Amino acid sequence: MQLITKIPIAKADNPIDYNSRIFSVGSCFAVCISEKLHHFGFQQQVNPLGILFHPKAIEKLIDYSVSNREFLKEDLFFHNERCHCFAAHSELSNSDPNLLRNNLNSKIAEASDSISMASHVIVTLGTAWVYRLKSTSEIVANCYKIPQNRFTKELLAIHEIEESLQNIITHIRTRNSQAQLIFTISPVRHLKDGFVENQRSKSNLISALHNTLQENPTASYFPSYEIMMDELRDYRFYSADMIHPSAIAVDYIWQRFSEAWISRQTSELMSKVGSVRNALAHRPFNSGSEEHRKFVEKTEAEKARLMKILPHLQF
Repeated sequence: MQLITKIPIAKADNPIDYNSRIFSVGSCFAVCISEKLHHFGFQQQVNPLGILFHPKAIEKLIDYSVSNREFLKEDLFFHNERCHCFAAHSELSNSDPNLLRNNLNSKIAEASDSISMASHVIVTLGTAWVYRLKSTSEIVANCYKIPQNRFTKELLAIHEIEESLQNIITHIRTRNSQAQLIFTISPVRHLKDGFVENQRSKSNLISALHNTLQENPTASYFPSYEIMMDELRDYRFYSADMIHPSAIAVDYIWQRFSEAWISRQTSELMSKVGSVRNALAHRPFNSGSEEHRKFVEKTEAEKARLMKILPHLQF
């Protein structure tokens, strides 16, 4: 008896292996997938400017990266005794504007290199809701808890999202025509916008993305959102906040991603890398025992063997 409606996902023609270089950008769910990639030892860079929730913020990052543009002093501002940039997440903020600017431009340079060398680019879209700064008409990536009356809240129209997505694809293709682009919609529910508003947002993202993919057949779609909504349609697969997918849900979506996008030979190595990581994280009951000594020796031997096969691997 089949108790779920499983979404058919075709095997990728250009799968990820341990020679792949992955550039991942987007919402907090992009970080979840990135943590899995890191756990299994893949070469990657994720969110150089921190989490970016909407297409316009991602577009700006990609534009700056492939155009080798730099952030200027005019792009920074002070709020609550710290210096910020409206194009970046608050995790990059700093009390020293020079350090912030240098860090931002260093991150952009790293992103430029990563996009140039990437075999796969994963873009995760979180929301179509954006905030526009009234004084400049600029759409921001982060509001930094600035009073809301300084912004207007807008829902990006389908055609605006399509334009942004096409710019993202064009910018990446300009720098790296061979990279495999993978788009997905985050399953995280943006309920601060409202229940109906979250659905409107996801609907616009889905419509715009699929319209864009029809015009760009070499780009691919992975159904993270649909897996959460249809295969895992139960609150037990959400975290305590009832907004984010639980660890089990993330594991399941990762498994479905792996089935489609990770080559079979690579999956076998992944299993071994994962086993070593788990062994290294193990806390012994008796660290002085003979049994633990043998366990450590076996783990270190397997670790050395894998690092010989995969020179980039770090534990």
